[in-house]
Amino acid sequence: MEIARELQEIGLDLSRGSCVTVGNFDGVHNGHRKLIGRVMAKAAALGVPSVVVTFCPHPLRVLVGPHTPPLITDYEKKLDLFEALGVDLTLMLRFTREMAAQEPEEFVRRVLVDALHTRELVIGYDFSLGKGRKGNFELLQRLGKQYGFATEQLDPVIINDAVVSSTRIRDLIRAGDVWDVRPLMDRFYAIRGKVVRGMDRGGKLLGFPTANMEPRDELMPKPGVYATWVLIDGQVYQGVTNVGFNPTFDNARLSVETHILDFDRDIYGWEIRVSFVHRLRDERKFSGLDELVTQIRRDVDLARQILSAPDARL
Repeated sequence: MEIARELQEIGLDLSRGSCVTVGNFDGVHNGHRKLIGRVMAKAAALGVPSVVVTFCPHPLRVLVGPHTPPLITDYEKKLDLFEALGVDLTLMLRFTREMAAQEPEEFVRRVLVDALHTRELVIGYDFSLGKGRKGNFELLQRLGKQYGFATEQLDPVIINDAVVSSTRIRDLIRAGDVWDVRPLMDRFYAIRGKVVRGMDRGGKLLGFPTANMEPRDELMPKPGVYATWVLIDGQVYQGVTNVGFNPTFDNARLSVETHILDFDRDIYGWEIRVSFVHRLRDERKFSGLDELVTQIRRDVDLARQILSAPDARL
């Protein structure tokens, strides 16, 4: 997949045109995947490249400020997911206040027509573009007739009687309902980060060594204990992950610590990925180490049982 951050960086041959979708695509969930799949099908039929146009930073970060909801997928992960879907070109444009104030007609002419030579544009049910969000389906249809491209608007994807959306997924993760996220994303929610040194209590005090992760992702599940899959150097292991403050030890800082089952390698400094499958319980303060160790054993047994189920596989 080619990645371009400026129009002049595009190296892909678009002389015969392209099929395009535009959006923020936070989470790259099943609604987004439907859009991208439709673009790729149209591109294959026409024999032209498939193109995703997205923005960095997220427009809300520019228009509202830093106090916006955390991203489900950072920009690197988003690009990885686009590539895995088979997209030919991702154009990740820098979003600015000047772009927000741009009339939709200008964006269409400059990006979709002059740069991408769009033949087919596919947009979501709630899409709008440009100043005052005036670039809706009706306007894009009119501009398409003027410039020679067709516009298709897809209906929302409905799962479990509700629209699949980034907001819905974010709310589920924040509530700890990670099991309910998979149908909406076709994958478990995962975070990535480097293994760093913690307090070293898991192995020495408790007999359950943990990998203390420094997450790169913004969105954390609700504090608690989770059955997880852990990806290390291309291999997947079962895990029990604690997200929270370790109240038995009165930690003040949020930590993400994973006991990796049947694993005893030194992975300090390694990058790992933790996929959250099911929430086992809340964090709670224990009366002492014996009670905590007993509970950890129960957590491990329950995690093994959950992760052995066919529908819990990655």
